[in-house]
Amino acid sequence: MTAVVELAGVSIVRGDARLLDSVDWTIDETDRWVVIGPNGAGKTTLLQILAAQIHPTSGVTGLLGEVLGAVDVFELRPRIGLTSAALADRLPKGERVSDVVVSASYAVLGRWNEEYDELDHQRAKELLNELGIAHLADRTFGTLSEGERKRVQIARALMTDPELMLMDEPAAGLDLTGREQLVRSLGAIATAEGAPAMVLVTHHVEEIPPGFTHALLIKQGRVVAAGPIEQALTAQTLSDTFDLALSLNHENGRYTARAF
Repeated sequence: MTAVVELAGVSIVRGDARLLDSVDWTIDETDRWVVIGPNGAGKTTLLQILAAQIHPTSGVTGLLGEVLGAVDVFELRPRIGLTSAALADRLPKGERVSDVVVSASYAVLGRWNEEYDELDHQRAKELLNELGIAHLADRTFGTLSEGERKRVQIARALMTDPELMLMDEPAAGLDLTGREQLVRSLGAIATAEGAPAMVLVTHHVEEIPPGFTHALLIKQGRVVAAGPIEQALTAQTLSDTFDLALSLNHENGRYTARAF
């Protein structure tokens, strides 16, 4: 298998705070990872490194066959799909949904004077259809529900056929219906032939889609456990990560956790 991410001894230090502490992590092209941890664990910081948005203070970061610090990140970033609350806040609220998606081809937020060919528009249409939101194509982004916006962001992130797909708490703020629709969509993407390597950050095991293969649990910037999901994600590792005695149940491809 080909590794799309290789972290070796990666640390991030800001002042007196050590946000990440000597993280080793390898992601292969067929992997679907969930990253779980409490607030302040370093999850978003880890994702920012994988998105080539920040460089480590120490250690080596390999992304898509390149090494951060020895590659033009502006050439690397288009190969990485990203969804996050920060990105959603920058998307123009008056933009048509179809344009929000297709404009990812030029890595721009909002259409200007770019020209797109029919293949671009067809790709955007297919992605909206796959995510069950084709009927929203002519709506403006600002009129959508939170769940609809999340799925539009995922379509946008997939527009360029990325080699690595990163999702920072995609189910945050959704009601039960929105969460379940999103989890179902992500499960379908994860199990589709030719899907990119995927990393999903969450606080909640209930948001892990079926088809995810690996788990990384992180606490105070350190890895608690990492590996195949059935080995890394257990009641014990989850309890250690959240400093709380938890039970863990896995049924029909979905997880639930409860405190004792």
